[in-house]
Amino acid sequence: MNAITASLVKDLRERTGAGMMDCKKALTETDGDLAAAADWLRTKGLAAAAKKSGRVAAEGLVGVASGPKSAAIVEINSETDFVSRNEDFQNLVTNVAKLALDQGGDFDAVGATAYPGNDRTVTEEITSLVATIGENMSLRRTAMLSVDDGVVSSYVHGPLATGLGRIGVIVGLKSTGDAAQLDAFGKQLAMHIAATNPQSVGIDGLDPELVKRERELLADQARESGKPDNIVEKMVEGRIRKYFQEVVLTEQTFVIDNETKIADAVAAVGESAGGAVEITGFVRFALGEGIEKEESDFAAEVAAVSGA
Repeated sequence: MNAITASLVKDLRERTGAGMMDCKKALTETDGDLAAAADWLRTKGLAAAAKKSGRVAAEGLVGVASGPKSAAIVEINSETDFVSRNEDFQNLVTNVAKLALDQGGDFDAVGATAYPGNDRTVTEEITSLVATIGENMSLRRTAMLSVDDGVVSSYVHGPLATGLGRIGVIVGLKSTGDAAQLDAFGKQLAMHIAATNPQSVGIDGLDPELVKRERELLADQARESGKPDNIVEKMVEGRIRKYFQEVVLTEQTFVIDNETKIADAVAAVGESAGGAVEITGFVRFALGEGIEKEESDFAAEVAAVSGA
């Protein structure tokens, strides 16, 4: 039997695109014969999986995992929403979310960490599942929040299984107050964030360039009315406050009652829970956001397949 060297494994990986451990297994099964190992991988479907990697994957699932005073969130994409109902895929997202919690939400560390139950990494496990299910998949992003005192609450919109859905939110609340009250409020706040998609916790958290461009746009619109500069300035200030109410979490109106300002709701729960509350941060993942999806003509595809 030929020695299974790192160089040989590397050559097979470059030839087929399969994962390192799968390449090593293929070479072991074929006594180190490179060509036979490539055939072995094709038979198993792993080489074919690599060819699917160029196809757009904008469906899939967002997964959330929680621990003591921490929570992690991940997005794993697939080509179609049918895969999100596949039990193997759901298990993958659940396990990767738990690993993200262990790895502090670090994307590279999550991809390289050992997947539970086998000798593959997370990245290699995804490649293996691509071969099994037959669709391109990818780990798109990961994040984690933690607090020393308080809670990190979560919410998943339209869950297909525990902690799995199309929109996920985690939000950190720093406080020495009652944890149960904080978490109940935190879940409502996470629901609010899922619904309104704020851009920052406070006004200071907004990108200054974004605010500058918004002011310039509002000023140009106000000048078109023919008003003098002093009136234009007042118009801009009024409209920029409205803009903050739309994109800044603490300036928004709580969707739970459509009356209370979030900043006031935070202050109220602090008094009730017995300790001032600070929103330390939030992460909101909406499945496929920002991915340019291919437009397809379904009727034309059916006609092509049927030979019409």
